Parts: sequence; structure tokens; C-alpha cells
Amino acid sequence: MAILKFRVYWEEDDAIYRDVLVKHTQSFSALHEIILKAFEFDQIHNATFFRSNDIWKRGREISKEVYEKEYVAAPLLMSETVIGTEIIDTNQHFIYLYDFNKSWTFLIELIQVIKNADADLTLSYPIISRTEGVGPMQYGSKGLLGKNFADIEEKYDLSEAKEGFGEEGEDDGDAGEDSDASDDADEDDGDASDEGEDSKGNGFLDDSFEAY
Repeated sequence: MAILKFRVYWEEDDAIYRDVLVKHTQSFSALHEIILKAFEFDQIHNATFFRSNDIWKRGREISKEVYEKEYVAAPLLMSETVIGTEIIDTNQHFIYLYDFNKSWTFLIELIQVIKNADADLTLSYPIISRTEGVGPMQYGSKGLLGKNFADIEEKYDLSEAKEGFGEEGEDDGDAGEDSDASDDADEDDGDASDEGEDSKGNGFLDDSFEAY
């Protein structure tokens, strides 16, 4: 037995990828499931693999099921096809297509073959061994911060900030009580206040913000 390490890239950005490990005796169903788990997708849509070459040309399909569409050749089925039987190159390539309506496409490359003697057989394969980059949002509901947002929200107490303007805003009521006295003082300023306005200029806001 051998352990196969595949690198799975999101087609639209090759800086976003996941490394997954599977046994060479496992079926493509196992590879299908671990890819979806790695990118935090659900598993309710149609899916298919394509054999591929180094220039990512699609070949025969290894499909979740036989769909109502035209095939050049009848597809193999994921559940019946062992991954090891489709490895004919040291850097074997596959293309994975998920949800035919959305056409989520991932490029898969074999990057390592781990012999039985060197494999950690205490692990339950398939597993995710590396995660790089923020994955795409399947339904547009996962923010860029993902699961880390809860930690940031707690650290900066964002839940309270959403309800008002903080402690400074609570003093506005007291300031209102002194408004009559301040109005009398303002009337006595006279021309001096006008001269002061001319000396201040218009002013501006510093807009050199740092964006994420």
C-alpha cells in the first residue's frame, strides 16, 4: 500500500490550494469527499473528475454518477474506481468539477508517493495535510475572516460597538444640560470668534487609511 499526496488548486487562483493524503487503494469517492471538506463545500451537488495531462486537457470522466448529458466515452464511477489504477504518471493530473451549474473547478496534481514503510498508518485517511490561501465562498456567505472573525470580535468587543457609539456617546446627555450656559458665553465672543475662524482655515481629514 502507498499514500498518495495530491495538491488541489482552485482553478482561478493557484495560490489557493489544499494538500490531501489518500490511500492508493481508496476510491475516487474518498478523494471527492476530502476535496469538498478541504474547501468547506457541501456535498449535495453533482461532481466529476477528468483524467488530464500536463496542459490540463480533459480526458475520460470518473463521475459521481451517470448524468443526463453527452459523453465521448461512458464515464467510470467514483465509487467503483480505485485511485491507484488511474495513476500512470509520476505527477499525474486530474481535473475536478463540482456543481455543474456553478462550475467550481479544481486542478489536481500528484506531488508525492509515500511508501507503506514511511506512512503514518495510525491516521484515518483521507486527510488534509496543508491549507494555503482563503478558499472561495460556495454560496457567498463565508467572510474573508472565516472562523477567525469570532476571535477578533471578542478581542475588540465588536458586539457592543454595533449597538451604539461607546462610552463617549453616553455623556452627551450631561453636555446638553450645560448648553444654555455655553450659549450665553458664545454671544459675548463677538467679533473675536469671527477672527478666529479666519485664522483656522478650512481643515481636512487625513484619509491615508491602510486597507486589508
